[in-house]
Amino acid sequence: MSSSGKALAIASHVVSGFVGNNVVTFVLQTLGIEVSALNTVQFSNHTGYHQWTGSKVTAEEILQLWKGLKNVTLDDEFDMAITGYVPGDDGVEAVGQIIRELKGRKKALFWLLDPVMGDEGKLYVSESVVPVYRSLVGFADLITPNQYEIEWLTGQAITDRASIHAALQLVHDKFSVPHVIITSIVLPSETSSSTMICAGSSITSPGKSRPFFIEIPVIEGHYRGTGDMFSALTLARFREQVSLVPGLLEVKSWVSPDDVVPTDLPLAKAIEKVLLSMNLLLERTRKVRSERLGKLSEEQKGNRIEQMKAGELRLVQGVMDILRPEQSADLKVFKSQVLEP
Repeated sequence: MSSSGKALAIASHVVSGFVGNNVVTFVLQTLGIEVSALNTVQFSNHTGYHQWTGSKVTAEEILQLWKGLKNVTLDDEFDMAITGYVPGDDGVEAVGQIIRELKGRKKALFWLLDPVMGDEGKLYVSESVVPVYRSLVGFADLITPNQYEIEWLTGQAITDRASIHAALQLVHDKFSVPHVIITSIVLPSETSSSTMICAGSSITSPGKSRPFFIEIPVIEGHYRGTGDMFSALTLARFREQVSLVPGLLEVKSWVSPDDVVPTDLPLAKAIEKVLLSMNLLLERTRKVRSERLGKLSEEQKGNRIEQMKAGELRLVQGVMDILRPEQSADLKVFKSQVLEP
């Protein structure tokens, strides 16, 4: 189980289903990390249903919630922060203000930033949000963009493994971010339709990348909340791996000594375990989805609401996939490899 700690989680919230803070809180608490959740939207359900009620939390309200939280918490209570979807550039600015204040109070605070902007060639947010994220990335200790988002942040198109390597180095060069994970990369020339790549790096003291990659299977279907699950698992498992190295938790941004090779990095070892949990949980969700849809008439199968309900993440049923994935009978081994330039 992950070592203890307390995290401030800033992300979306839905009354029913698993996305945003519903996922982040469940995963982190399951792995032994206390969570204070500050919600950036309050929706009845996620937007994949194509119908929902509720509202976005304004930047002013985000800061008011933070002000109220400060009134009842100690200055050094949080040692981690994790942020996901925030609506609008002013909302992202407000989150940045909170993080800067937290880091000013406790310089050892570790911030995992998931710069939620878009995927599959489409922005979810206004283009005005992109420069705000670029201005904040340098305060993060670890970022977890997908392929589309890393291209927006760095301006580096990803077309092959050399360009993955270049994008990772650019994150270190342009933003001085100590750790980066690109969560899902599809290279038509190198990966089949059934596989994708997860790539990451931890910086060295001279500012060089230590890049690694893991090839992973694609699980059929589109599932919401997977980015939130990945980020939460990554924060918990990274802290867990760091805690196994004497004194590393006290090192700024948990950066390993320069003599640690890419595949031995705590981040690489953490991601191996993260991907195992992800694979098990998504396969569990896929099976339930297939069973539920198989019981429906053809007309019902075409109903958007039925499709979305069938594909909701099976987090509660998969709690052991999160807690002890290595004990699964469906064990798959994900091993990191050095990403050559």
